[in-house]
Amino acid sequence: MALPACAARALGPPLQPERGAPARTTCPRRHSRVEAELAASRPGSVAASVRAGPPRGVSRGFNSQPLLDEPLKASSSLAGAARTSLFALLPRGRRRRMHDLRRRWDLGSLCRALLTRGLAALGHSLKHVLGAIFSKIFGPLASVGNMDEKSNKLLLALVMLFLFAVIVLQYVCPGTECQLLRLQAFSSPMPDPYRSEDESSARFVPRYNFSRGDLLRKVDFDIKGDDLIVFLHIQKTGGTTFGRHLVRNIQLEQPCECRVGQKKCTCHRPGKRETWLFSRFSTGWSCGLHADWTELTSCVPAVVDGKRDARLRPSRWRIFQILDAASKDRRGSPNTNPGANSPSSTKARNASKSGKNFHYITILRDPVSRYLSEWRHVQRGATWKASLHVCDGRPPTSEELPSCYTGDDWSGCPLKEFMDCPYNLANNRQVRMLSDLTLVGCYNLSVMPEKQRNKVLLESAKSNLKHMAFFGLTEFQRKTQYLFEKTFNMNFISPFTQYNTTRASSVEINEEIQKRIEGLNFLDMELYSYAKDLFLQRYQFMRQKEHQEARQKRQEQRKFLKGRFLQTHFQSQGQSQNPSQNPNLNANHNVTQNLIQNLTQNSSRNSSQKENRESQKQNPGQEQSDGNTSNGTNDYIGSVEKWR
Repeated sequence: MALPACAARALGPPLQPERGAPARTTCPRRHSRVEAELAASRPGSVAASVRAGPPRGVSRGFNSQPLLDEPLKASSSLAGAARTSLFALLPRGRRRRMHDLRRRWDLGSLCRALLTRGLAALGHSLKHVLGAIFSKIFGPLASVGNMDEKSNKLLLALVMLFLFAVIVLQYVCPGTECQLLRLQAFSSPMPDPYRSEDESSARFVPRYNFSRGDLLRKVDFDIKGDDLIVFLHIQKTGGTTFGRHLVRNIQLEQPCECRVGQKKCTCHRPGKRETWLFSRFSTGWSCGLHADWTELTSCVPAVVDGKRDARLRPSRWRIFQILDAASKDRRGSPNTNPGANSPSSTKARNASKSGKNFHYITILRDPVSRYLSEWRHVQRGATWKASLHVCDGRPPTSEELPSCYTGDDWSGCPLKEFMDCPYNLANNRQVRMLSDLTLVGCYNLSVMPEKQRNKVLLESAKSNLKHMAFFGLTEFQRKTQYLFEKTFNMNFISPFTQYNTTRASSVEINEEIQKRIEGLNFLDMELYSYAKDLFLQRYQFMRQKEHQEARQKRQEQRKFLKGRFLQTHFQSQGQSQNPSQNPNLNANHNVTQNLIQNLTQNSSRNSSQKENRESQKQNPGQEQSDGNTSNGTNDYIGSVEKWR
């Protein structure tokens, strides 16, 4: 590309390459670049001043040397005209790109320069501030040596000490266990882990009236003695998860031994070869697959006594023998009291025969969710054919309990077919498994009318559930854990987990199907409403009781400290004076003792009256004999000795 005449005259005659210069290339652009470089090497030329600038299309940076310092200051206007003429020869698109690049280059250089100068100024100021601080604090050391070296060494020592303290703190208080490391502890209080597990309102309004004895559940469970926990496992209520918690997640003196690949664990008492837990994961299905209340109350005492030192599961024939003998004993009992089949009488009868105390526990679930979960389980091939359903010493006949399917299983069953079977045991399963079936003639439906039968079964299930040592709800996992720990005084290692997404929740049903499922399980719906109300009232009662005990303990501590302060104050005043000069020392001491006794008596009387008023508010129809008998016994001296 030829240059204009004005540009050629400004640049001068073409230069010949010097010796050792690169050979001429065939590329026009590279050839022009080489010629420009050779021309720029000649001092005093306009090309030299043009070439001394930044690369093509890029202006000088913020920190670069200004153009006024270059040679040939007088010919600056000529050099600018030459650059303008060369820039005008470029295409328009390339000129625009070069212009944008020049602007970006200038902005970036400006930002980098500002950042560099700001950091330099900050470092300089910080250096002066630290120097002043160290000169004030460590002034005497300045005469010993160089102040900068001393301050640097001291600063390094402080940094190393801080890092060492952080490492030690991580070893002493790892993770988030240390409350000092939690920033939320300073901003907001810890949330209550038991509130709104089912995304419902935290305020609970009770519907049923229960006495204090029904709400207070405190079992003096002696794991080293003869007490036994019996777990009644209802299908699809989360009993498998709770059963694993019982054998793997409880803090015990002698934990259960669970081997890899085996479902059952060995849960022996400390120092004995007897089990303290009767469940699927400890003793297996010793009374049949998913044995109900009727089977367990008849089978467990005989199995525990007959298999106390055995580890093998009893045979099916042996189970029939045990249940038949238990039913004969029940029928041959001379007691004709209608309440003989109540839970309390059954427990007393079992304890009298085996010498053990049986504490029954179970888990309940929302009937609709449980029904859908059982349907999905049956779809996958579950049948529970191994269930015995023994009642009154015999299993039901095929006429009393017909089957809903003809093949080996009911896999692939649609929901409509599952609901249409009138003999489906999934209907009202929780009421049937918690009630005493001997009261209604077992599985013989011709003994009494259906309406009367349903009423008897529901009342029996409610009574058995209320008198159980413990029951939990699948929808309230953390509250279930809390009530079990408070009931049996046994703590779990890790907290329970609330799973809101299950197989039943993945089933999408319309309102019509849901109404039909509720109609098929109307007894379970009423039982679950009763159980949920009792469960939440027990939880609320136990939490209030825990808060009252903590408040009472704090009051006792404050009273003890107040008494010690008064006693120390009067003793110090008496000792400061000579006994010969102060004949009233004994009188002051007696006054102090009388004052302390009056304070303690008044405080104990006020606390007992306050407890009585609170108990009257909670249970207006209950007699307050327990609160009145404790009046006068909680004196100050006894409470202080107990607290110390």
